Parts: sequence; structure tokens; C-alpha cells
Amino acid sequence: MGGDYAPKNTVAGAVLALREYPYITKLFLVGDTERVKAELATHRCKDPRIEIVHASQVVEMTDGAVESVRRKKDSSVSRAVDLVKSGEAEAIVSAGHTGAAVAATTIKLRTLPGVDRPGIASIIPTESNVFVLIDAGANIDARPMHLLQYAIMGSAYSKKVLKYENPAIGLMSIGDEDVKGSDFTKEVFKLLKESNLNFRGNVEGHDLFKNPVEVVLCDGFVGNVVLKTCEAIADAIFDWLKHELKKSPIRMVGAMIAKGAFKTIKKKTNYEEVGGSPLLGVNGICIIAHGASTPKAVKNAIRVAAEAIQQQVNPHIVEEIQKYHDAIASS
Repeated sequence: MGGDYAPKNTVAGAVLALREYPYITKLFLVGDTERVKAELATHRCKDPRIEIVHASQVVEMTDGAVESVRRKKDSSVSRAVDLVKSGEAEAIVSAGHTGAAVAATTIKLRTLPGVDRPGIASIIPTESNVFVLIDAGANIDARPMHLLQYAIMGSAYSKKVLKYENPAIGLMSIGDEDVKGSDFTKEVFKLLKESNLNFRGNVEGHDLFKNPVEVVLCDGFVGNVVLKTCEAIADAIFDWLKHELKKSPIRMVGAMIAKGAFKTIKKKTNYEEVGGSPLLGVNGICIIAHGASTPKAVKNAIRVAAEAIQQQVNPHIVEEIQKYHDAIASS
């Protein structure tokens, strides 16, 4: 029931996912039963794989994250996490209050062994590849050890889902030299350099797209600002292009000729194609979708959840973290 256009877009996206992904065996729609049924009726959907789970409450954007979990025990996000905790479902997809989704999954499911704080891993495109930005907003008061754990988790996700053999890791800072950055980033740098990860060093804002690595590390405050800035710039550039191309007939003819290229770049930078960002580190699968998710975005968020299940991301994260601790113990 969370999100700017719920339950309309979330139900529509679920219907699209069931029609496109036959490997989904069960899909719970958690929320106000009558409203969910009404939305399903508009799509004439009677798919037997759907089960509606009633929830009488909704977490509003003005609610505090932890308080909402404690006070609104019958909210759609809490009930959805309960389904994962009981083993009835393998993943939760939410386009609602990010803080509430993070709090509910962390409190109810706990974190994986060796993980102190979960991190949101957002997939960002470049000209030649995509990279994992972690943390994109789950933990704004991170400690250096948390970022080391993000590095391990981001690398594991990059290997298993994105299929990079040996993902390079970069630490977001204000200069590529070792001595640049805050005391916090310098401490993180030291931990990463001493690890057996493929750590390239510090990366700056212009490196994200000009000289990309496969995993970019930062705390949740910086990561969320970077993510939203990237989204805003992508939208702004297309708006500027549209405005300028309409200024003369010659430009409009040129735009028609280059239409295919524009469509390709638009698709690459469209958040709908990505769908959602996994919350790595919790003992279950949680996908955080955009608050303004369209049905297409919700459909793809469900696909991302299925990929995380199929690729056994969590067991791989636990294995990689254990390898790190074993290496430290033997050094």
C-alpha cells in the first residue's frame, strides 16, 4: 500500500510480472483487501498464484521509521515482512516508506551473520557497464566497518547477479589520493586496502561515469544524494534536449534521424528498467522500489527480487564475509 500511486500501480505491476515471469509460483498482495480486489478487477486478473493478505494500516511518509514498525503492526510493510519471516514468502518488494522497509526487515528478519547494518545497493548505468552504489540511503550514520561490509556485499552481488568476475571497488571521496577525504573515509580506505578485495582506491564524482568501477562505496547520506542527483540530471538533460530540438524544423528533422539513439539512452537511464534496489545484509530478500514507481517499474522490481532468490545472493554474502574473517584470523 506504500508509494505515490498505491495500490493502483503496485497491483498493475504485479499483474504484469505474473504475465511475463511464469517462474513466479506465488505472489502475495498485502494491503486493504477490498481496494486490492478492485484493482485486480480492472485488469480482469484471476491468476491463482495471487493471494491477498489483508493489512488495515499504511505507513505514511511522515511516520518515523522505527516508530512505524512498533505502532503500526498491521501495516502492509510489516505484514509483508512477516510473510518472509514465516517462510511463506521469499522476498518483499516495497515502493513505500524506505525507512520503514529498512527498519521492519532489520528488526523482524535480523541481519546476516557478520553484517552489522544493511545497505541499499542501487544499480546505476554508465556508457559501458552498470555499477553498484552502496549504501544508497539505508544507514546515514555509518561506521568504517559498515562500509567494509558494504564492499563485501556489493562485490558478492556484482559477481552473482551482474556477472562481473572480479569487481573493482572504489571509495567515494573528494580526491583520488590516499590522503584526501575526511577522517571517516581515510579509516575506510585503510580497512579496504588491508582486505583481499579488488580495491581500486578513492573515486570522485566524475569517475562514476568517466572511469567507472563495479562497486562504489559511501555512507547512506552521500549515497542517497548521489542517487537522486543522477536521476534528476538524467531527467533534466532530456527535458533540455526536447526544448532545444523543438526550436527549429532542422533540429526536429535531426532529432527524428537520431530517434533510435535517444530511445536507447532514455531506456538506459530510466529507473523503470532497473525496477528496485536490493537491501543487502538482511536475513531475507528486500527490494526497495522508487516511490513514484510505474507498473513497469514494479514489475521489474519483482524481477530483481526473483533474481536475488535464484542467484542465492544471501548465502554468497555470508560465505564472502566468512572468508574475510578467516583471512584476518590467519594473518
